[in-house]
Amino acid sequence: MNPLARYHDGRVSAARDVTFAITRDTATPAIIIADGQTHDVIDRWPIDDVFEVHGLANRLRLGARGRPDGARLSLTGAPLVEATRKLLPALKNQQANERREQRRLIGIASGALFSLVAAYVFGIPLLARALVPSIPPEWESQLGEATLAQIDQIIGYQGQVTFCDEDPDSLANRAIDRFARTVLADAGSPFTPDVKVVAAYIPNAFALPGGHSYYFSALLEQTETADEFAGVLAHELGHVHHRHGLDGLISTSATGLLVGFVLGDMTGLSVAGGLGAALIDTRFSREAEHEADAFAGAVGARYGFDPAALATLIERVAGDNEAGRFFQVFSTHPLTVERRVALEQLPKPPPGLRAFGDEEWTAIKLMCDRFS
Repeated sequence: MNPLARYHDGRVSAARDVTFAITRDTATPAIIIADGQTHDVIDRWPIDDVFEVHGLANRLRLGARGRPDGARLSLTGAPLVEATRKLLPALKNQQANERREQRRLIGIASGALFSLVAAYVFGIPLLARALVPSIPPEWESQLGEATLAQIDQIIGYQGQVTFCDEDPDSLANRAIDRFARTVLADAGSPFTPDVKVVAAYIPNAFALPGGHSYYFSALLEQTETADEFAGVLAHELGHVHHRHGLDGLISTSATGLLVGFVLGDMTGLSVAGGLGAALIDTRFSREAEHEADAFAGAVGARYGFDPAALATLIERVAGDNEAGRFFQVFSTHPLTVERRVALEQLPKPPPGLRAFGDEEWTAIKLMCDRFS
């Protein structure tokens, strides 16, 4: 008696009980499939066209090229499956070929994943550095303006930031504005600085693309000298001058910003949602930090502050507020031993040259006292 099996013709969903036989005594060896009751031949599958369809254990499912996609011959039971495999040795070769193809596809997928990771880690930063000089400063300024509302939502109370001193003509604000404008103008920067000292209870300072900078009251409270204040401010202005914020945003938000660059739209949908948080939390590369430190050092030598004071402030705040380090400027601008040494080796200002006079520094230091 020929073995029993289940047969789907691939045209209707119903299955039929059939018998089958493997014949090799003809010019074209084939599997002969017959009705289980009438024994009428239903189909004939040339052996060379037969392939295995993966299924459950102890079950062999066969299909045939040239038949409907759903055409199947299903055999159940280990003895029958093993005997049929022996009569169809080509199935073993097929399995070996499939395993080789699977390994090939896994290799291709792994290579593609590695290439994608490499492009993200190395390619996008390289692209960002190459692209930044070609982006007009006016567009970068628009980008900074477009994110101000997001920044206010993040750091303000009910979406509104509170300035420590709202009078632009106060001694403190005039001193800060004079320092920032002079620094960027002398550096040949196309950006007009706008430094905001705001009430916020996390020690932080950061600069946006285009010249907007923030100095938080909690950081000012722990700033003990005019040199420390000038060092942080000059460092952030260094990021502005070298356009590190735009560089970092292209690296972390490449798609939207590239679309905005191509379309000439740096204020619409291409920069929507999330860029404010990305700007605050931008972790600059070691190269960018060294450039900003070197900028601060050059400014200190010209305008009278010791750039090493920046390292002193970072160490003090990090030590006083260990639990909040991940939310501070010092988690995004980490102080490494190498960086500390480099800051200490930068040129010191000539004797008598000072970035801020005594009255100016006193006014700056006291401008946020009502929030302490």
